[in-house]
Amino acid sequence: MVASASKRSKTTSKTAAVTTRKQISPELLSLIATAASAAHTFLLHNEPHLLPSQVLSLKSLISSLPLPPPNTLSVAIPSADWFRFFRMSPDTFSHLLSLISPSLSSSLPSIPPDSALASAVFRLAHAASYKSLARRFNFPSPADACRVFYTVCKAINDKLGNLVDLREDLGRILVGFGWISLPNCCGVLGFGKFDVEGELLGPNGSLLVQALVDSEGRFLDISAGWPCTMKPESILNQSKLFSGVEESRELLNGPFYELSDGNLVPQYVLGDSCFPLLPWLITPYVRHNEEDSFGSAEKEFNAVHSRAMGLVVDAFGRVKARWQLLARRYKEECVDFLPFVIVTGCLLHNFLMKFSEPMPDDSDVECLKEEELLVFEGDVDENGRRVRDMLAEHLILVSLRR
Repeated sequence: MVASASKRSKTTSKTAAVTTRKQISPELLSLIATAASAAHTFLLHNEPHLLPSQVLSLKSLISSLPLPPPNTLSVAIPSADWFRFFRMSPDTFSHLLSLISPSLSSSLPSIPPDSALASAVFRLAHAASYKSLARRFNFPSPADACRVFYTVCKAINDKLGNLVDLREDLGRILVGFGWISLPNCCGVLGFGKFDVEGELLGPNGSLLVQALVDSEGRFLDISAGWPCTMKPESILNQSKLFSGVEESRELLNGPFYELSDGNLVPQYVLGDSCFPLLPWLITPYVRHNEEDSFGSAEKEFNAVHSRAMGLVVDAFGRVKARWQLLARRYKEECVDFLPFVIVTGCLLHNFLMKFSEPMPDDSDVECLKEEELLVFEGDVDENGRRVRDMLAEHLILVSLRR
């Protein structure tokens, strides 16, 4: 009898919720959706600074809003296939949908936002053609599927762009590298390679993406769309990261760190040997002659440096493993859009890490290796050399204590 009453109560509650949604005008529903999106955005960027009770309270308020059920797609997806289809759980999908739904509703008024997002994520995950997307997600034509895909990519870039920010949560970044004996390190800088069909960029043409990652493989800075024929130092000099450090002085301007031997090191990032050695960009020791040999401190530094550079390889490997569209050769006629799609994949990578989604298996993904890039042969900055030597002496002392 009690169970029967409980069922009736739940049914009544659900019916009331549906009735409430039907009674609300589309204009008011749009305003509620915008408010929910703003609340989700606030949670996304401020959850670490809130009390657990505040987080739960805000989530409860959001869930009580009379919005359509977030996990119900306009096209049916079996629950068992959800993660395989979209590389994320239904809950994470609904969080993402709540962030970009207002933008999609205004840009694609005739397409349900959930179907638009689902189709774009499905194409990223499986490299699906526009023809198959139109058939699977009930779009009028492949051209409409193409328009939906790039509209969703734009919305993701607009709404998740601040997930890639070196200044955001710098304290956590410093602590992460401190655990691997790299004090005052603010990231690891390297390149990813994305292949392009045709002869536009040569027989083995590709685009290079310069990226800074933290100790957990999150992207902190992305500069995408450089032809593989460009020199790495030229790419660096034209990047937002370089101007933020060298010109505006907004980045890597924090306090020095005192090592155990009393030496002071500035904030810095580690970089491939293809980059110039600078006071804030520390590259490995390089043998210029066969007769050159490294001491124990130089060897220890290079070993730690090499392991750290693997973080960039792993980050790009996971992006390609999760988003198969980026693991394949991109069509030459679409190459202008490729940087935009790459950044979308990297932003979603950070977003899914935030929601603790499982990491993909990247063992079969081909990534750019450091030896594929030529070693920088320009002048060596003496202040950069001193910082590297101080770190090398620090690391050999750490290794001797173990």
